[in-house]
Amino acid sequence: MIDAASRDLLESLLTIEDVAELLRVPVSWVYERTRRRSFDRIPGFRLGKYWRFREADVLMWLERQRAGGRTNA
Repeated sequence: MIDAASRDLLESLLTIEDVAELLRVPVSWVYERTRRRSFDRIPGFRLGKYWRFREADVLMWLERQRAGGRTNA
């Protein structure tokens, strides 16, 4: 049985297609950003052969990109 916290986590997981739609970019662009080994890599993880992304992580990544990669340290 899935508890409420787990259900919330699962509902906030995005697919490659969801991320592409959110960012209004082609799916191929998102795949390219998952392969990068640098700061501009979109944060995500693999579930078997499928990529998944936490919406909050993608939005924080987007804000860092918008701010030019600067952090508030």
